[in-house]
Amino acid sequence: MRWRKMIGLLLLCVTLVTVAACGSQEAAPTGQNGSSNTENTNEGDSAALKDVKVVLDWTPNTNHTGLYAAVDQGFYQAEGLNVEIVQPGAGGADTMVASNEVPFGVSYQESVTQARTQDVPLVSIAAVIQHNTSGFAAPVDRNIKSPKDFEGKSYGGWGSPVEEAVMQSIMEGEGADVSKVKNINMGDADFFTAVKRDIDFAWIFYAWTGIEAELRGEPIDMLYVKDYSDALDYYTPVLVTNEQTIQNDPELVKAFMKATSEGYQYAIDHPEEAADILIKAVPDLDKDLVLASQKWLSPKYKDDAPRWGEQKQEVWQNYTDWMFDKKLLDEQIDVSKAYTNEFLPQ
Repeated sequence: MRWRKMIGLLLLCVTLVTVAACGSQEAAPTGQNGSSNTENTNEGDSAALKDVKVVLDWTPNTNHTGLYAAVDQGFYQAEGLNVEIVQPGAGGADTMVASNEVPFGVSYQESVTQARTQDVPLVSIAAVIQHNTSGFAAPVDRNIKSPKDFEGKSYGGWGSPVEEAVMQSIMEGEGADVSKVKNINMGDADFFTAVKRDIDFAWIFYAWTGIEAELRGEPIDMLYVKDYSDALDYYTPVLVTNEQTIQNDPELVKAFMKATSEGYQYAIDHPEEAADILIKAVPDLDKDLVLASQKWLSPKYKDDAPRWGEQKQEVWQNYTDWMFDKKLLDEQIDVSKAYTNEFLPQ
């Protein structure tokens, strides 16, 4: 899958997100092309389980392995839940969760932050990955070793204001001028096609595109945005619910998060087995890529946090302040309402 495209879709949605906006792809359960749901052979047990859907942000990948592991290992069933993993509908995952079409979804801190300024009641309930694994990548022959080297180069993106704001932030720290970067719309081209055609660098998630570059034998230079600004070490992705679900059914949120935490802990402790679970659920994925990505990403789910999913107020505040300073937000938000650690198991 194209993780660069995923970032592009997300950040376009950042400027458009409302309960009725933010486009993605046609709604469909992904049982045949990527989802799993608990199978119950005992009719009595099945009747006792509560059917719950969780919507992905994009096509299945190793960001989502903990969800698939929780289904496969019976963690949701143990909490009385029959969980179905689905792909986003025409309105996108945020819209589906905010409108209460589904109770849970995969989103991003930047998307939740923008939504809160528009009174969209999204709440982040867990950080899937503790630190930002995205950054600007270029084939090594482009000699891009620092943000200053962006000058005079061609950047492949999607035309979002967020892209230029991030690029400007890390370039200014080295006395470089973002106006000297040539911006090219990549369209539907993936990173590997685009860098052979008309661009020098692009924004990627290393856990997928970076690992794919390794497997292809096409070395890249990777500049992680978090290494140049604490404000850019934000949570991406996160799991979200909405205020109504929290208020009306907190026990559901608690049960879902207990099982989900166990799923991600399984992926942390057993990366190879977890990769097999994802491959079994989504047979179209590249097996070698999934395994290599999972081995790289599993230690990063929890990283230096006291428990998987933990979110810090300063991370939310720093990124919100940065977005506001860069005029990407119309107003500040109360970050304490944008996230909660309340439903993480102790």
